[in-house]
Amino acid sequence: MLHGIGTLEIDARLAEQEQPTKNILLECRTFECLRLRAASCQRCGVAAKRCLARALSIQLVTQSLQDDQKVATRLGGDALGPDAIDGGSKYPCPIRLRLPPTDQAPLDGLLALRVRGGSGQLVPLSELVQVRPTWWDGAIHHKDLLPVVYVMGDQSGTVDSPLYGMFELVEQVSDNAIDGQRIAQHYIAQPEDTSGFSIKWDGEWQITYETFRDMGIAYAAGMVLIYLLVVSYFRNYIVPLVIMAPIALTVIGVMPGHALLGAQFTATSMIGMIALAGIIVRNSILLVEFINHLVERGHTLEQAVVDTSAVRAKPIALTALAAMAGAFFILDDPIFNGLAISLIFGILVSTVLTLVVIPLLYYALLRHRSRKEVSA
Repeated sequence: MLHGIGTLEIDARLAEQEQPTKNILLECRTFECLRLRAASCQRCGVAAKRCLARALSIQLVTQSLQDDQKVATRLGGDALGPDAIDGGSKYPCPIRLRLPPTDQAPLDGLLALRVRGGSGQLVPLSELVQVRPTWWDGAIHHKDLLPVVYVMGDQSGTVDSPLYGMFELVEQVSDNAIDGQRIAQHYIAQPEDTSGFSIKWDGEWQITYETFRDMGIAYAAGMVLIYLLVVSYFRNYIVPLVIMAPIALTVIGVMPGHALLGAQFTATSMIGMIALAGIIVRNSILLVEFINHLVERGHTLEQAVVDTSAVRAKPIALTALAAMAGAFFILDDPIFNGLAISLIFGILVSTVLTLVVIPLLYYALLRHRSRKEVSA
C-alpha cells in the first residue's frame, strides 16, 4: 500500500466476477489510480481421456510426477541431504539442486519431460496433460474480519491535497453502477453489510478525518475548561460568555490569512487556533477586570469602558506583537507554517477586535443588568 494516498476498499465480491481482468479503473483529472489486474498464467492438468487412451491411471501419472527426480528439479529443485551450517549463518541453510533460472520451468521444456507409465514405457507430459490459460488466484485480503479488495491511487497535478481528487472520484463513483447496483460509499466506518458492492474511503482521507476529529474534540474540551475557570473566578455564568466571545473572531483572521498566503489549512493550523483561544481569553479577562476595578473606584460605566480601552490597548498590543514576531520564525517551515499563519493573522485580527468588542459587550451587559435592578 502506498502511503499518503486515497485508498478504496472494495467489497471482495468484485474479485469473484467472471471477467478475467478484475479491474477497477477510476479516471479523474487530478487523481491517478493504479489498475489492479490479475496476472495471467498457464495451468497444466492431467487429462483423464488421454491417460485412459494409453492405459494409464490419473493417480499413476500424478505419482510419477511427484516421484520423478527430473520433473522435481525442473519445477522447484531437489533437496540434497541435510541442511548445511557455515560460519556466517545463524540458522541451517537447505541445499537444493536447481536448474538455471532460464531453464527452470519453461513450458515447452516441462512438457517435453517423460514420465514412466505402468508398463515401463516413457510417455511425454505433452500427451498426458492439458494446458489452458488462466489467471493466478489473487490474494484474499480482510480488514476487521471483512473481505476487501484494495484499489490504490496517488495524487497528480498541481493540487496539494489528495482529498480534492478523492472528492472528484466520489462524484464519478456515484454516477456509475455495478450489475445495476449503486455503490454505497462509506467515509468513517467500514460497511456492516458486505452482501453488496460498497466502498470505504481510506488512506489520506482517514488520516485527515481522525486528525481533525481529535483536534475538534480537544478544541471543545479546551472551551469547556476555559469556561469553567472563568466562571470560578468571576462567580458568574454570563460574564464568561462575554469574555469568550472574541474566540470566534479568530476565524476572521485565520482563514483569510491562509487564503492570502495560498497555504492549506492543516492540523498545525488547528493547533494554532486552540492556542489562540487562550491568548484571546487572557486579553478579555484583563479588560473586564480593569473595567470592574474602575467602576469600584467610582468611575461611571461609560468612562470606565473608554479608559480601559485606552489604558490596556498598549500592553495588549505589545504582547500580541511579541507573539506574532515569534511565529514569524516558523513561517517558512513546511510543517509548522500553518501554526505560524494561524498565530500571526489570528492574533492580529482578534486583538484589534477584542479591544472594541469586549468593552462594548460588557458595557451592554452591565447596562442591561443595571436597568433590571432599577426596574425591580
